[in-house]
Amino acid sequence: MGHFNHFKLGVYCTAQTLSRLTEERLEAEWAYLEKYVGVDKVYLETYRGEAYVERDHMEMLIKFFQQHGVEVAGGITTVTPDLTPEDRKRHRLLHTFCYSNPEMRDRLKRVVEYTAELFDEFILDDFFFTACRCEDCIREKGNMSWEEFRAAKMEEVSKNLILEPARKKNPNVRVTIKYPNWRESYHETGYYPERQREMFDYIYTGTETRNTALTDQHLPRYLSYSLMRYMENVAPGRNRGGWFDTYQCWPIDCYLEQGYLTALSRPQEITLFQWGDLFENKLVTPLGIQLTKIDRILEKAGKPVGIPVYLPFASCGENHLEDHLGMLGIPLEPVPDFPEDADLILLTRAAARDEAILEKLEHYLLSGKTAVVTTGFVAVLPPEQWEKFSTVRFSGRQLLADRYQVTDDPCGYYKEDTTIVFPELQFGNNASWSYVNAGSDDYHSSLLLQDTYGSGTLYTLAVPDMFAALSDLPVPVTDEFRRVLCANDMFLSARNVSLFLYDNNTFVLYCYAGEGSTPETVTLHLLKEAAAIRTLDGKRTISLQKESPLYPRQAKQEWTCRIPIQPGDFLAFEIVD
Repeated sequence: MGHFNHFKLGVYCTAQTLSRLTEERLEAEWAYLEKYVGVDKVYLETYRGEAYVERDHMEMLIKFFQQHGVEVAGGITTVTPDLTPEDRKRHRLLHTFCYSNPEMRDRLKRVVEYTAELFDEFILDDFFFTACRCEDCIREKGNMSWEEFRAAKMEEVSKNLILEPARKKNPNVRVTIKYPNWRESYHETGYYPERQREMFDYIYTGTETRNTALTDQHLPRYLSYSLMRYMENVAPGRNRGGWFDTYQCWPIDCYLEQGYLTALSRPQEITLFQWGDLFENKLVTPLGIQLTKIDRILEKAGKPVGIPVYLPFASCGENHLEDHLGMLGIPLEPVPDFPEDADLILLTRAAARDEAILEKLEHYLLSGKTAVVTTGFVAVLPPEQWEKFSTVRFSGRQLLADRYQVTDDPCGYYKEDTTIVFPELQFGNNASWSYVNAGSDDYHSSLLLQDTYGSGTLYTLAVPDMFAALSDLPVPVTDEFRRVLCANDMFLSARNVSLFLYDNNTFVLYCYAGEGSTPETVTLHLLKEAAAIRTLDGKRTISLQKESPLYPRQAKQEWTCRIPIQPGDFLAFEIVD
C-alpha cells in the first residue's frame, strides 16, 4: 500500500504552487513531507484560474515524483477570471465558470484535454459547480427552477466538457469528481451525486470542519466521519477518499481531528490540501504519528456501522443535526436511500424531501421495526397524515427549559443554569408516553415520546432551536436519547465523546479537544452479556459488571464499565465474550 497499510496518503498541489517549484525547492519540500507524513500519491494541478502549468514544467514534476516512488494523478480547479469585458456583468461567486458562456466552456474543454494527455487519472476540485445568475443563464433557464436548470446544466457539462473530451484524448483516463463539505446545498449549485455517481469513475469527499465556532460554515467536527460514510453509501467502493486542509484550524486539534475522523471512516485515500501550505507547518508534524496509530486500529477493526439516518438526494433541513447527535456519542450511518432493511432508523427534516416518506414509514413500522423522528421532520408533514401515527402536536409556542425529568426514574430530576429553547409539544396523555420532560418554573412539556404503530415503535425527539445546545443537556437526559438510538446493543454515557462502531465487535472512542474540554469518564453500557472489553493492542482488559435494571424502561439487563479518556485521545477496544 505504501506508508500506511489501510489507506494511501496523498497531497494535492495547486497550479500556483507547482509553478514556483524548482527541482531544488521540490527536493527540500518533498524531504520534509516525506519525513513527517509520508507521501504515497500526489495530485498535480494543471489549471486554477489564471495559473496554468506548462507541459515542460509539469513533465519535470511528474518525473521527480515517479522517481521517488510516488503515484501521480492530475487535478483541475474549475475557476476562471473574466475572459472579456462582457464577463464582468456575470457576477460569478468565487470565479466559478459560467457554463452558458461559449468562451469559458471552450477554455474548460481545452484544459481537460491537456490534462488527459498528461495523466491517466485526474480529479476535479470542489469548485465544479455553478451559482451564476447572469442574463444568459436566466434566459437559458426559462421556466425551470434553478435547481432543475443547474442539475441539467452540470450533467451536460460533465458529459460534453469533461468526460467525453478526456476519454477521447486518453481512452484509459479515469476521472474523479470531488464533492465539498456542504452536502445540504449540493442541489442548489448543480452537484447531483444521484446522476454523477454513474457518470464519473470515482467520487471524493471534502472532510474539512476546521474551527467550528469561528468559521463561516460552523460544521460540527463529526462531519469529517459522517460525510465520508454518506458518500461511501452514495457510490459503494468508489468513494476514493477524504480531503481536508489547514485553514482556520486552531487549536491544532481542529486540524488533527479532521484526520482522525476521516481515517476512522475507512477511506481508500486521505488527501492533504495543499502542498504549498504544508511545508514547515506545525499542524502537519504530528499527523503522520497519529495516522500510524489509527492505521494499527484499522488492522483489527471491521466495517463501520451505525444507525441509518436517511438523507435523500437533494435534501436539506435540520442541517448537520446528525453530526451534533454523533458528537453526543450516537453512532450514525447516513444513507441516501431509504434503509428499509435496518431495524432502527433516524428521520430528520431532510427525509421529508422524499414525497413517499410517510408510506415508507408506515410500511417500516408495520414490519415491527423502530423509527426515531425529529420535531423538524414532523413539523413539515401534513397534520392530517401525521395524526395516524401519533398524538404529538405542535402548539406553536416555545418551551424554555432549564429543568428536566427522566420520567421512569424516581430520582431523575435535574436543574441547569442554561436555558435551552425547544418547540413545545402537546400530546395525548397515556396515548403517547413521555420519557423525558423539560421546562421551567411550574410548566413542562416532553422532549422524547413513544408511540406504537402496528408491531412497530415510533419515537419523537424534540430538537432545540440551536442544535449545539444538545451538548448542554444533563448527561442522564442525553442518556435517554442514546438508549433509544442504540446500535449493536451498546451506548455510552459521557459528554463530548463520539462512539465509532465496527461490524466485528470492535469500537473506538474519541474525546474532542478544544476550548472548555476536560477529561471524561465514559460509562459504557452493553445490552448483551460479555465478560470484558480489551484494547485492540491487547495491553489492557476492563471487566464488565452486571447491573440490575433501575427502573421499568431498562427492560434489558446491562453490563457496564467505566473508561477514562483525555481530550484529543482515541481509544480502541474489542468486546470479549
